[in-house]
Amino acid sequence: MIRCIDVLASILGLIACAPLLCICCLLIWLRDFRSPIYVASRIGLGGRNFQMFKLRSMVVEAERIGGSSSGANDPRITPLGKVIRQSKLDELMQLWNVLRGDMSLVGPRPQVGWAVRDYTATERRLLSVRPGITDPSSIVFADQDDILTGTDDPDLLYNQIIRPWKSRLALLYVERGDFRSYCELIFTTVLGILSRRWALNRINHIIARLGADEELLRVARRDRPLYAAAPPGANAIVSHTDSRLGHQLL
Repeated sequence: MIRCIDVLASILGLIACAPLLCICCLLIWLRDFRSPIYVASRIGLGGRNFQMFKLRSMVVEAERIGGSSSGANDPRITPLGKVIRQSKLDELMQLWNVLRGDMSLVGPRPQVGWAVRDYTATERRLLSVRPGITDPSSIVFADQDDILTGTDDPDLLYNQIIRPWKSRLALLYVERGDFRSYCELIFTTVLGILSRRWALNRINHIIARLGADEELLRVARRDRPLYAAAPPGANAIVSHTDSRLGHQLL
């Protein structure tokens, strides 16, 4: 049933968004006359590699210039790219990945290979399902770029205060998610564009029904500062990062 909805929704979404995508692609291409589509290697179901598509929001070959994580003020992000990232328009291209079967509408966000190699045994359970365009963690940390802005080591900060909670939220959906939560998360993601506070309130209702503990519920409300924690399955907070490690970037 979910796969059927994925296919139908991705076809309708690509058709409906085609004019907007074409305009965005043209504007990106006019800036440097390079491909407006960024194709990135990601790890999907069963640990298999696939090519994920996004509208390019950074300068060409940005991954060679800086680290894996980026803040909202990262100089590699183009002026148009900032608008694209803030509005999440760059994610629309992933409807093609959903149609191809690489991804689902709802599931853990796909990660780069070196980040997956850094997974704990617990986090590797995230590879038991298709990655998705959205999930509880995507909504809770939709402001991820802003969180990482101004730090000297965004990779380390990500691993300390975002990764632990992002992985826990993703694992909660993987282990306890159902068709109802799948539908609710799609609805919450779309309407969350209009009201982030409303989306966070809805996410708390969804994860509470799925059995989230009080600590995870408090973090998901995002009404207080984030604090460092160990990733699921680890005994200690990450204290350093290899320059290659981190979360998805482009």
